[in-house]
Amino acid sequence: MSITKKSLLIIILVLVADQVFKILVKTQMTLGQSIPVLGEWFIIRFIENPGMAFGIDIPVKFGKLALSIFRIIAATGIGWYLTRLIKQKAPAGLIICMSLVFAGAVGNIIDSAFYGLLFGESTYTSTAEFLPGGGGYASFLHGEVVDMLYFPLLSGYYPDWFPIWGGQSFIFFRPIFNIADSSITVGVITILIFQKKFFKEKI
Repeated sequence: MSITKKSLLIIILVLVADQVFKILVKTQMTLGQSIPVLGEWFIIRFIENPGMAFGIDIPVKFGKLALSIFRIIAATGIGWYLTRLIKQKAPAGLIICMSLVFAGAVGNIIDSAFYGLLFGESTYTSTAEFLPGGGGYASFLHGEVVDMLYFPLLSGYYPDWFPIWGGQSFIFFRPIFNIADSSITVGVITILIFQKKFFKEKI
Protein backbone atom coordinates (compact mmCIF):
# COMPACT_ATOMS: atom_id res chain seq x y z
CA MET A 1 0.00 0.00 0.00
CA SER A 2 1.36 3.41 -0.96
CA ILE A 3 1.97 6.04 1.70
CA THR A 4 -0.77 8.17 0.14
CA LYS A 5 -3.31 5.38 0.63
CA LYS A 6 -2.04 4.75 4.17
CA SER A 7 -2.42 8.43 5.00
CA LEU A 8 -5.95 8.52 3.59
CA LEU A 9 -6.88 5.32 5.44
CA ILE A 10 -5.62 6.72 8.76
CA ILE A 11 -7.58 9.93 8.28
CA ILE A 12 -10.79 8.05 7.42
CA LEU A 13 -10.45 5.58 10.31
CA VAL A 14 -9.81 8.33 12.88
CA LEU A 15 -12.70 10.46 11.59
CA VAL A 16 -15.16 7.54 11.51
CA ALA A 17 -14.18 6.31 14.98
CA ASP A 18 -14.26 9.83 16.40
CA GLN A 19 -17.64 10.76 14.94
CA VAL A 20 -19.36 7.42 15.62
CA PHE A 21 -18.26 7.53 19.25
CA LYS A 22 -19.31 11.17 19.64
CA ILE A 23 -22.72 10.64 18.07
CA LEU A 24 -23.40 7.59 20.25
CA VAL A 25 -22.45 9.53 23.38
CA LYS A 26 -24.39 12.61 22.30
CA THR A 27 -27.61 10.71 21.55
CA GLN A 28 -27.45 8.01 24.23
CA MET A 29 -26.08 9.79 27.31
CA THR A 30 -27.24 12.77 29.31
CA LEU A 31 -24.83 15.61 30.00
CA GLY A 32 -22.54 14.70 32.88
CA GLN A 33 -23.46 11.02 32.82
CA SER A 34 -20.63 8.58 33.57
CA ILE A 35 -20.14 4.95 32.59
CA PRO A 36 -17.26 3.09 34.31
CA VAL A 37 -15.19 1.03 31.88
CA LEU A 38 -12.20 -0.02 33.98
CA GLY A 39 -13.38 0.69 37.49
CA GLU A 40 -12.36 4.19 38.55
CA TRP A 41 -9.38 4.28 36.16
CA PHE A 42 -11.23 4.66 32.85
CA ILE A 43 -14.65 6.29 32.66
CA ILE A 44 -16.84 7.42 29.78
CA ARG A 45 -18.10 10.80 31.02
CA PHE A 46 -20.11 13.01 28.66
CA ILE A 47 -19.29 16.69 28.68
CA GLU A 48 -19.51 19.36 25.99
CA ASN A 49 -16.55 21.61 25.47
CA PRO A 50 -17.26 25.07 24.04
CA GLY A 51 -13.58 25.89 23.93
CA MET A 52 -10.29 24.22 23.15
CA ALA A 53 -8.88 20.73 23.55
CA PHE A 54 -9.02 18.89 26.89
CA GLY A 55 -11.91 20.97 28.20
CA ILE A 56 -10.20 24.38 28.12
CA ASP A 57 -13.04 26.89 27.92
CA ILE A 58 -13.40 30.17 26.02
CA PRO A 59 -16.34 31.93 27.73
CA VAL A 60 -16.89 34.75 25.22
CA LYS A 61 -19.22 33.97 22.29
CA PHE A 62 -16.97 35.84 19.86
CA GLY A 63 -14.08 33.78 21.18
CA LYS A 64 -15.95 30.62 20.19
CA LEU A 65 -16.42 31.88 16.63
CA ALA A 66 -12.79 32.98 16.45
CA LEU A 67 -11.66 29.56 17.69
CA SER A 68 -13.78 27.76 15.08
CA ILE A 69 -12.34 29.93 12.31
CA PHE A 70 -8.83 29.39 13.64
CA ARG A 71 -9.40 25.62 13.65
CA ILE A 72 -10.45 25.71 10.00
CA ILE A 73 -7.42 27.81 9.00
CA ALA A 74 -5.08 25.57 11.01
CA ALA A 75 -6.55 22.37 9.53
CA THR A 76 -6.21 23.83 6.04
CA GLY A 77 -2.56 24.59 6.72
CA ILE A 78 -1.96 21.11 8.13
CA GLY A 79 -3.65 19.53 5.12
CA TRP A 80 -1.47 21.59 2.74
CA TYR A 81 1.68 20.59 4.65
CA LEU A 82 0.65 16.92 4.65
CA THR A 83 0.14 17.03 0.87
CA ARG A 84 3.56 18.65 0.50
CA LEU A 85 5.19 15.94 2.62
CA ILE A 86 3.65 13.22 0.47
CA LYS A 87 4.77 14.88 -2.78
CA GLN A 88 8.30 15.30 -1.46
CA LYS A 89 8.42 11.67 -0.28
CA ALA A 90 9.08 12.59 3.34
CA PRO A 91 9.67 9.81 5.88
CA ALA A 92 6.60 7.58 6.19
CA GLY A 93 6.52 8.06 9.97
CA LEU A 94 6.24 11.83 9.63
CA ILE A 95 3.45 11.52 7.07
CA ILE A 96 1.54 9.13 9.33
CA CYS A 97 1.94 11.49 12.30
CA MET A 98 0.73 14.48 10.29
CA SER A 99 -2.21 12.40 9.08
CA LEU A 100 -3.16 11.79 12.73
CA VAL A 101 -2.89 15.50 13.51
CA PHE A 102 -4.94 16.46 10.45
CA ALA A 103 -7.65 13.88 11.18
CA GLY A 104 -7.95 15.05 14.78
CA ALA A 105 -8.20 18.68 13.74
CA VAL A 106 -10.94 17.92 11.22
CA GLY A 107 -12.78 15.75 13.75
CA ASN A 108 -13.19 18.62 16.19
CA ILE A 109 -14.04 21.07 13.40
CA ILE A 110 -17.01 18.87 12.47
CA ASP A 111 -18.39 19.24 16.01
CA SER A 112 -17.97 23.00 16.25
CA ALA A 113 -19.21 23.64 12.71
CA PHE A 114 -22.17 21.28 12.41
CA TYR A 115 -23.29 19.77 15.74
CA GLY A 116 -25.18 22.91 16.71
CA LEU A 117 -27.21 22.60 13.52
CA LEU A 118 -27.74 18.83 13.63
CA PHE A 119 -28.54 18.15 17.29
CA GLY A 120 -30.86 19.42 19.96
CA GLU A 121 -29.42 20.56 23.27
CA SER A 122 -27.98 17.99 25.64
CA THR A 123 -29.11 18.45 29.24
CA TYR A 124 -28.48 16.76 32.56
CA THR A 125 -31.89 15.05 32.32
CA SER A 126 -32.33 14.30 28.60
CA THR A 127 -30.30 13.12 25.63
CA ALA A 128 -29.88 15.16 22.47
CA GLU A 129 -32.20 14.61 19.52
CA PHE A 130 -30.78 14.28 16.02
CA LEU A 131 -32.36 16.78 13.57
CA PRO A 132 -34.94 18.15 16.05
CA GLY A 133 -38.07 19.73 14.62
CA GLY A 134 -37.33 23.13 16.14
CA GLY A 135 -33.79 23.22 14.83
CA GLY A 136 -30.45 22.66 16.51
CA TYR A 137 -29.07 24.22 19.66
CA ALA A 138 -26.61 26.62 17.97
CA SER A 139 -25.73 28.28 14.68
CA PHE A 140 -23.00 27.34 12.21
CA LEU A 141 -19.51 27.36 13.79
CA HIS A 142 -20.98 27.73 17.29
CA GLY A 143 -21.41 24.05 18.15
CA GLU A 144 -19.71 22.45 21.14
CA VAL A 145 -17.18 19.64 20.97
CA VAL A 146 -18.21 16.32 22.53
CA ASP A 147 -15.68 14.94 25.03
CA MET A 148 -15.97 11.66 26.88
CA LEU A 149 -12.65 9.91 27.63
CA TYR A 150 -11.72 10.31 31.29
CA PHE A 151 -8.74 8.64 32.97
CA PRO A 152 -8.59 9.66 36.66
CA LEU A 153 -5.60 7.35 37.17
CA LEU A 154 -4.67 8.60 40.61
CA SER A 155 -6.55 10.48 43.29
CA GLY A 156 -5.78 11.51 46.83
CA TYR A 157 -4.95 14.49 49.02
CA TYR A 158 -1.99 16.83 49.10
CA PRO A 159 -0.13 16.62 52.45
CA ASP A 160 -0.96 19.42 54.87
CA TRP A 161 2.54 20.88 54.53
CA PHE A 162 2.21 21.21 50.74
CA PRO A 163 2.21 24.91 49.65
CA ILE A 164 -1.12 26.46 48.57
CA TRP A 165 -2.98 23.16 48.03
CA GLY A 166 -2.12 21.48 51.34
CA GLY A 167 -4.95 19.19 52.49
CA GLN A 168 -6.92 19.58 49.25
CA SER A 169 -7.87 16.67 47.01
CA PHE A 170 -6.25 16.05 43.63
CA ILE A 171 -6.96 13.89 40.59
CA PHE A 172 -4.45 12.77 37.98
CA PHE A 173 -5.28 12.74 35.01
CA ARG A 174 -8.18 15.26 35.20
CA PRO A 175 -8.86 16.38 31.58
CA ILE A 176 -11.74 14.81 29.62
CA PHE A 177 -11.05 14.49 25.91
CA ASN A 178 -12.06 12.63 22.73
CA ILE A 179 -10.55 10.47 20.00
CA ALA A 180 -9.72 13.51 17.86
CA ASP A 181 -7.76 15.08 20.74
CA SER A 182 -5.94 11.77 21.24
CA SER A 183 -5.06 11.57 17.55
CA ILE A 184 -3.56 15.07 17.61
CA THR A 185 -1.64 14.37 20.82
CA VAL A 186 -0.20 11.06 19.61
CA GLY A 187 0.85 12.63 16.31
CA VAL A 188 2.53 15.66 17.89
CA ILE A 189 4.31 13.72 20.66
CA THR A 190 5.61 11.13 18.17
CA ILE A 191 6.97 13.90 15.93
CA LEU A 192 8.74 15.45 18.92
CA ILE A 193 10.25 12.12 19.97
CA PHE A 194 11.47 11.20 16.49
CA GLN A 195 12.16 14.69 15.15
CA LYS A 196 15.84 13.99 14.50
CA LYS A 197 14.90 10.98 12.39
CA PHE A 198 12.01 12.70 10.61
CA PHE A 199 13.88 15.91 9.80
CA LYS A 200 17.30 14.63 8.76
CA GLU A 201 16.75 16.45 5.50
CA LYS A 202 14.94 19.74 5.11
CA ILE A 203 11.34 19.16 4.00
